[in-house]
Amino acid sequence: MLNNIGLPGLAIILVVVIVLFGRGKISSIMGEVGQGLTAFRRGIKQEPETDQTTAA
Repeated sequence: MLNNIGLPGLAIILVVVIVLFGRGKISSIMGEVGQGLTAFRRGIKQEPETDQTTAA
């Protein structure tokens, strides 16, 4: 069913999304997604912290 969606169908979907949410809202959501991905990548690159304290 989805493989029948062509360029005109995607354009119509894009127009409907822009009308419903507005350009400003979409750009702010994309900015937040980008910040989340950046934070996720930083978290993956960091070495896991080892516990240096001894339990006595």
